[in-house]
Amino acid sequence: MLKPAEPTPSPERPIGELVQELVDEGKAYARAELDLGKAIAASKARALALPAGLFVAALFVGMAALNALALGVVLALAHLMGPLLGAIVGMLIFAAIAGGLAWFGLERLRGAL
Repeated sequence: MLKPAEPTPSPERPIGELVQELVDEGKAYARAELDLGKAIAASKARALALPAGLFVAALFVGMAALNALALGVVLALAHLMGPLLGAIVGMLIFAAIAGGLAWFGLERLRGAL
């Protein structure tokens, strides 16, 4: 006669164990994604360091050129109308240019938003 089959142990693991494994794998995946993001950001920051420094240097040299131009304008006006009045007129000219640029930038910003 045949013996009754013994119940085989179920290959399924308990739900708690599966959930814990899922949580652990999710944490590991999130950490890996975060590390990847950090590595990409660090790589881009290193790549942008030299160009950013060059742009800052160009800004300082450009400011020196603008100062030289302003001094030339003031000296030319001082020759025509005196030093104090030449300085005031030169200041008004460059203040008007700066105000115009600021107004234009503000209008473009408002248009973009």
